[in-house]
Amino acid sequence: MKTINYSMAFTTGSLLHNDSLKIASLFLASGSWKDVSAKAVKDNILQSRTLSSSKKITVEICSRLKLLNKKELQLLIKGTSQEQAFILWVAVCRKYKFIYEFAVEVVRENFLSFQYELTYSDYDTFFNSKASWNEQLAHIADSTKAKARQVIFRMLREANLLNTKNMINPVILSSIIIEAITSKSQKDLRLFPINETDLVDWLK
Repeated sequence: MKTINYSMAFTTGSLLHNDSLKIASLFLASGSWKDVSAKAVKDNILQSRTLSSSKKITVEICSRLKLLNKKELQLLIKGTSQEQAFILWVAVCRKYKFIYEFAVEVVRENFLSFQYELTYSDYDTFFNSKASWNEQLAHIADSTKAKARQVIFRMLREANLLNTKNMINPVILSSIIIEAITSKSQKDLRLFPINETDLVDWLK
């Protein structure tokens, strides 16, 4: 049986909204992720304090944005701030299986079960369930586990999927964002707290 990779590298940053827009703009202009990475670091596009920080964040953002299709990238540049945040949420979920499964198995399921408050206990139960059969997670330090939880909750707030009181916000997606996301995978709509009836209607 193949071991699932539950990388925790997302603790490098949260949604990285503004920095991601800068990187996406560079890519749409050049069409080369290699050139984008080089230019971003050379010109310190992200205005990082150190070279190592610039490289680390640039690599992280590029690895996420590479998983977006052309429609999603264009929407990331031209869309509203909320649409941009939704696209960045999709990107980070595609990059990190741990976050993807948390979004679907916990956030969405809580919402559908009318359990609108998302608690740290929800996260800990999810983490421990995965760690019970995944050695990678089983050997993660408690400090890393806590940091990952902190970052995921921050991402959810930045994407406006969670409010400041940790209550799940129901989502209404615009037709343009639905078209962009479903052009790659209809399943990715389940990354959002959406009513089942709305989801069925959108997928018709």
